[in-house]
Amino acid sequence: MKRILLTGVALLVLAAAARAECPAVTLADMKGVPAGAYPGQYELAEFEQLANCKLAFAENPGIGEMNGRIQGNPELPPLAERLPEEPLVVAPYEMIGKYGGTLDALSNATEAGTSDFMSTRHVNLVRYSDDLQTIVPNIAKGWEWNADYTELTFFLRRGHKWSDGQPFTAEDVKFWYDNLALDPKVIEKPKDYVLVAGERMEVEVVDPQTVKFKLPAPKPGLLAHFATHFGQGFQPKHFLGKFHPAVSADADAYAQSLGFADGYDAIKAYYGNSDWMDTATPMLNSPDKVASLPAAATPTLESHILIRETTEGRHLVANPYFHMVDTAGNQLPYINEQDEVFINDHEVRLLKLVNGEVDYKSQSLQLSDAPILLENQEKGGYVVQLKPKIAMHAFSFNVTSDDPEKRKVFGDLRFRRAMSIAINRDELNETAYFGQGTPRQYIGFSPAPDFVDPKWESYAIEFDPDGAKALLDEIGMADKDGDGFRELPNGAKFVLNMQFATQGIAGQVVELVGQYWSNVGIQTTVKEVTPDEYRSAQSSNQLDIGMWEKGQPLGIILGNNELWVPPFENYFGHRVGLLWAEWVDSNGAKGVEPPDFVKQLIADINAFQSTPVGTPESNEVGARMVQNMTENLLFIGTALTPDPIFVRAAVKNFPEFKTASYEYYRTYPYRAHQWFLDE
Repeated sequence: MKRILLTGVALLVLAAAARAECPAVTLADMKGVPAGAYPGQYELAEFEQLANCKLAFAENPGIGEMNGRIQGNPELPPLAERLPEEPLVVAPYEMIGKYGGTLDALSNATEAGTSDFMSTRHVNLVRYSDDLQTIVPNIAKGWEWNADYTELTFFLRRGHKWSDGQPFTAEDVKFWYDNLALDPKVIEKPKDYVLVAGERMEVEVVDPQTVKFKLPAPKPGLLAHFATHFGQGFQPKHFLGKFHPAVSADADAYAQSLGFADGYDAIKAYYGNSDWMDTATPMLNSPDKVASLPAAATPTLESHILIRETTEGRHLVANPYFHMVDTAGNQLPYINEQDEVFINDHEVRLLKLVNGEVDYKSQSLQLSDAPILLENQEKGGYVVQLKPKIAMHAFSFNVTSDDPEKRKVFGDLRFRRAMSIAINRDELNETAYFGQGTPRQYIGFSPAPDFVDPKWESYAIEFDPDGAKALLDEIGMADKDGDGFRELPNGAKFVLNMQFATQGIAGQVVELVGQYWSNVGIQTTVKEVTPDEYRSAQSSNQLDIGMWEKGQPLGIILGNNELWVPPFENYFGHRVGLLWAEWVDSNGAKGVEPPDFVKQLIADINAFQSTPVGTPESNEVGARMVQNMTENLLFIGTALTPDPIFVRAAVKNFPEFKTASYEYYRTYPYRAHQWFLDE
């Protein structure tokens, strides 16, 4: 046999050839390539090693035109200069996608019902994988805790750029924390998640790609916070910093040259005065001066960037510097544009869904919408997934009502218990939830961790109208004028005003519960309002009854204490005890002092977050939290149910969701950047 001798150069050529083309790996067909360290994704070097290939990159052929529509963006450099040195490699669910099209979405209003759509372009330092158990890299390439969970270090991607081509570094994380999250002129009160037991963290820039959070006490759940929350742990210092007086001595003068009152006025126009991502941009705040501004919207790391905004909706185009590619080297996202239309009328929204005018929708859909959606699937060219929820419909009474007589009644545990046992949950389940729900009391955690005694899930959920009447009699609420309804103990007329928004609860549920309460002598009126109207009334302490979904899993509670501290959630959620919150925030100078059980909840959530989960100490504190929350019936639960998820059949690489929930930030675990339109 003739021997063939290969030179070193020839060996290199053959080795390169062997690594020339990467297999187009998908989760449906891994093509023999092993899974990486994290589900559904790889770091570039990891993928090339496992697949024995060299990944070549390709761009969306329309990206130059889209970049030209992003105000202030320069001409595009080559793709290799736009991607990080080590982009995140994503394995699509079913197939390598194709570029093009517009994702059509439907929200309620500028800041109402928008998180569903926002989640499709969302990024944060990390995220939960679609198993809802594994935290995986995203903006951060990796992370590291110290031994006692008091230092969390993130490692960023070298060469990562903002949507305007400027470098993204650890300075952008520190700027977000020091100059936005903790600046009272930007956000009046720091959010609980940027604090640890009420104390600030320190953010240290180790080098451009390394940033360290130094905590005053252990908080293992901080990582899970960044995996689920809409509030991103970074903002563009190169852009917003020009307006911040602590960053730039010329901030006010620069802002004034652009027509703003000062630097903070400009920050408010671009960033808003909260951590909410959908605050209006200068396109709504200052439409008369947009053309003269350096950009119409703040640069982003998300998959799409906003280019047009009106009171009727928003339009976005693909971010030309997005940090993800698929396993064939194509830069994501596949979908060119996103269009969001605002419709506050629920029936009109349903009609648009049935007509197939929307590509994806979950938020604001209730189980009561499922029959009409399921009935029209084939005709409308869409698919409906019915998936379990994490949160349940819950009711709360305004224990700090401005009306002193109502406050006395709402603050009486006997009244709250009467209202709970007056609800016929079995009938409610059959009538409003089509028999698909499981009656439950609200216990603060959903699903219940192992330390929860099962008795609390069924606490005060028995249907006992006679018992409810007896409790109301005890309080001194009697029908003194013979009209069939009870008056307040002082004889004044009593009517429960039940204002609800379909974004948070189904109308049929509200009407049935109102009827159950009427049956025990409590007069009710039911009125549908918009989400904005509901939230405004709730925040100004004007609601008699809170009605919205409520519940969070253990992983989120470990990083976010808002369900346990007055007012027991943020502006967009289900709140109660607004004047208790004022007392807590002012250290007793204002508001109404909360009862001891509420003070115990505050102390316990701080201890719970600083104690390693699963230890006897953690379980003891958690069990006490559940007992305190449940026995005091601040929130009255109904049933755990599924909800519909709507997707048009043309949307591909769309997986089966595990839940229909906000708690893991809707689509964020399901990688909407690799969805594509096939039509």
